[in-house]
Amino acid sequence: MGKNDRIILDEKQFDLTIKRLAHQLIENYNDFSNTTIIGLQPRGTFLAERIKSELLSINPAFKIESGALDVTFYRDDYRRQDNPLIPSETDVNFTIEDKEVILVDDVLFTGRTIRSGLDALLAFGRPKKVALLTLINRRYKRHLPIQADYIGKNVHSIDKERVQVSWKATDGKDEVILYTPKDE
Repeated sequence: MGKNDRIILDEKQFDLTIKRLAHQLIENYNDFSNTTIIGLQPRGTFLAERIKSELLSINPAFKIESGALDVTFYRDDYRRQDNPLIPSETDVNFTIEDKEVILVDDVLFTGRTIRSGLDALLAFGRPKKVALLTLINRRYKRHLPIQADYIGKNVHSIDKERVQVSWKATDGKDEVILYTPKDE
């Protein structure tokens, strides 16, 4: 970590945040019988799986449909990339027609990824309602009028700062760091 980097969520806070978000979902979706959880590729899928796992640890009787959605070809900057984009896998093997969808991403910043996710969702039906869950909400730099319904933590940051979410499954530990890239 650099001298100006700071830990936003350590491992214990990370775990408590996941538990809190899961309990908030239970309050609003009861048994999840008409609800699906869809994580946005690539990093939102880690959060979606953790939320689903936490929900099932609270009540193993929940029947929760979940999936992973790639938004690569729905992005508004898709054709502006210098290098070809490599899509992630979409794994939504059910219809979302008339269901309540919880769209999940790890960090909400400009809102453009979420907008892409909303467009991509329509390929799987017309949902009754879509709610947004995010682990980190970077405030004050929205390009689009998109707000999360469920927020793990609000973060105030400047443009040059970045948020790095590390996952135990892929990175060795659960942690969120606010940092300034070395080249800036």
